[in-house]
Amino acid sequence: MTGAPETVMRIRDLHVGFDTPAGRLPAVDGVDLDLRRGEILALVGESGSGKSALTMSLVGLNRGPRTHVRGEVEFGGRNLIGASEAELREVRGRDVAVVFQDSLAALNPLHRAGAQVAEMVRLHQPLGRAAAWERAEQLLDDVGIANPSRTARAYPHQLSGGMRQRVMIATGLANEPAVLIADEPTTALDVTIQAQVLELLRRLRAEHDSSIVLITHDLGVVAEVADRVAVMYAGRVVEQGSRDDVLQRPRHPYTVGLLRSVPRIDGPQADSLFAIPGAPLTGVDRPGGCAFRPRCPDAVEECGARPPLRAREHGSDHLDACVREPVVAGNGVLR
Repeated sequence: MTGAPETVMRIRDLHVGFDTPAGRLPAVDGVDLDLRRGEILALVGESGSGKSALTMSLVGLNRGPRTHVRGEVEFGGRNLIGASEAELREVRGRDVAVVFQDSLAALNPLHRAGAQVAEMVRLHQPLGRAAAWERAEQLLDDVGIANPSRTARAYPHQLSGGMRQRVMIATGLANEPAVLIADEPTTALDVTIQAQVLELLRRLRAEHDSSIVLITHDLGVVAEVADRVAVMYAGRVVEQGSRDDVLQRPRHPYTVGLLRSVPRIDGPQADSLFAIPGAPLTGVDRPGGCAFRPRCPDAVEECGARPPLRAREHGSDHLDACVREPVVAGNGVLR
């Protein structure tokens, strides 16, 4: 009998706040989340929901005098939130790597692509320049670049968006990290290159047994590659579970709204797409209770208390933070 998957990173009561002229903005507001070995966990939600703020705080990439982070991120027997900058430098790139959304901005325009991959290798492995360059070319070949030697000698501006994204992924995988954070890795790529990048993530997960945190607002991408899904709204996780549970049997009204806004090709064409009423919360003032209450068409008095994220059935991995019971009809959820 196979046991439960190993948890490689455990997040508990994580809060991230940013000081603004209007006060402290609660970008992440008490998140609990587990990342399991060898899985692709998708974080989804509208812009400003806290996805990037959450993941960047895992390895201290958003530390600063106007940033306030508290909680626990347990990884490798230590709490990364309380780790020093020197300790985090040992973890970044070796154990936890990040593929940023804008590859052109993330890559140094003054250095060749291969040199940037080789630099990541040399930061964590006792290799000389020649050996690190050879390793960089091998990594570029591993991510599907047809002519890795030529690409290694190119500067970022000489590469296409898809090629730069592959270079970023090669840099992230330079030391075979246990966790890879991919922040909107397919944004601004055409559908052909997007499919190639997603297939690459699947293959790398299978070959290296790495865990991947995929930040995206594209539910089509989620349906294609994710194993589990966590839906964020206003800095909180409002629903999480397996991909099939969340996409096919959503329970939180926000998740239902997101799914209804996606155009379908297997039914009659609607004149216009569904839009969730209202606007996402962006200011420092947040309503008490359920953060989605001002936009929810079915809010009730009980929504005035903050609902916990919990399972409706004992032992279930499908969690939601809504006080109402979902009403299932056909193959969807009606509220």
